[in-house]
Amino acid sequence: SCVHAENCFVPISEIIAVEETEFNKKQRNIGRWQKMAKLHAFTVYYVKKARNHRWRCSDVTFWCVEEHLCNQWIQALKELLEMQKSRPKQLLVYINPYGGKRQGKRIYEQKVAPLFSLASISTDVVITEHANHAKDNLFEVNIYKYDGVVCVGGDGMFSEVMHGLIGRIQKDSGIDQNNPKASLVQCNIRIGIIPAGSTDCICYSTVGISDPVTSALHIIVGDCQPLDVSSVHHNNTFLKYSVSLLGYGFYGDILKDSEKKRWMGPMRYDYSGFKTFLSHHYYEGTIAYQPAKHTHGSPRDKESCRTGCHICKKSEKQLAEQKKEHGLKHEEGGEEWKVIKGKFLAINAVNMSCACPRSPKGLSPAAHLADGSADLILVRKCSRFDFLRYLVRHTNQDDQFDFPFVDVYRVKCFQFTSKLSEDNESNGMDIGKKRFGQFCRDHPACCCNIVNSTWNCDGETLDSSAIEVRVHCQLMKLFARGIEENSKDEAAHSQSSIEQLL
Repeated sequence: SCVHAENCFVPISEIIAVEETEFNKKQRNIGRWQKMAKLHAFTVYYVKKARNHRWRCSDVTFWCVEEHLCNQWIQALKELLEMQKSRPKQLLVYINPYGGKRQGKRIYEQKVAPLFSLASISTDVVITEHANHAKDNLFEVNIYKYDGVVCVGGDGMFSEVMHGLIGRIQKDSGIDQNNPKASLVQCNIRIGIIPAGSTDCICYSTVGISDPVTSALHIIVGDCQPLDVSSVHHNNTFLKYSVSLLGYGFYGDILKDSEKKRWMGPMRYDYSGFKTFLSHHYYEGTIAYQPAKHTHGSPRDKESCRTGCHICKKSEKQLAEQKKEHGLKHEEGGEEWKVIKGKFLAINAVNMSCACPRSPKGLSPAAHLADGSADLILVRKCSRFDFLRYLVRHTNQDDQFDFPFVDVYRVKCFQFTSKLSEDNESNGMDIGKKRFGQFCRDHPACCCNIVNSTWNCDGETLDSSAIEVRVHCQLMKLFARGIEENSKDEAAHSQSSIEQLL
């Protein structure tokens, strides 16, 4: 047989499909074969890795004179693909037709569905008609017949599917989500994200690029990336799950302001960000946290989370051993809590780096996807100029935690209470004019009706400022593999390849 492509090494795990090829469809460079008998051919579709973690579907055609030999090859390759047990065969797909640039349906139908079809994946597609449609639907359908759930949309659509899936698993397992100390049941049905929204932060942090075809190919080859999830409670009531950013102060205020300006499109974030920066509000409160003693990394060690991350694996093992040894009683041990009171411009808790094209390192460059911890970043009250210096560090290579007014801790849980809620609890409903007077002296240029910020939970606002947050190690799984060090080199060095087979 003869290969009709440049020499390339492709792991079996990255072959998408093998198909018999009709020769009239493939008339490339076969002049020297035309005098011979009828040709038989098969085409191998595989993942071609390009720059910046972008994947594309490429193909190689093999042909020979003997039909029997051709069929043997097709059969052998198809058997090898059948042995790839992590690949999905049946998927439940939710498409948000309104999100982001309103392109979800078109992106799925034109770029994704043909690839799923090529890979012989059967799909049940639901086009969502209103908010929480996907979430509610996940409580009704038989989720266990699917190998994964795919959401086509932005971070908001992913959040909805995640809440539906985790919530359904807890319900079926008899776990009360309202109990902040409940040990949640791991969700083994993977979620795939086909980016089609205005923000695709989770895709960027787990695949390395926000690109529908790349994400579809990660789903097809059956990649699996565990992900930590934080549960957020207020007064023994479950509020939300978070996988990327929980932000109070600066990032909460940006979101609150931008929600009123949805008509501006994605530009609203820039406008609200500038406005929030100028207003320069700070907020007083108390944070109590438990350090993540089980983790093998630290927020400032410059060890980024990458495919097959050894820090995530070690930390998960260590956490499991700790729980086995001490149980939950040890976790609640009073001696482990550290308390910080202060005036803050921003309080951010991140489960992942929160990288995006504008901020390639993210809010915490060394945060890990699956180590059972979050990085708690406290930006204390400082001048506008100092705060701007801190914000600019997100876009360059300098250490963004290297400021006297910035503290960062790796934590497994934390609680926050604003000064206002503390006063409220101690004085009943009487907040007192003293607090408003103090606030106006500190912010003479502003109107004094904003005395509490809002929490930004993965791009959605939370009503309560007083919250309790707990990180659940590897609670869910994505069709992703984390960010590869250098995907082109890895492909070239792979041992199990088509070329070796042939």
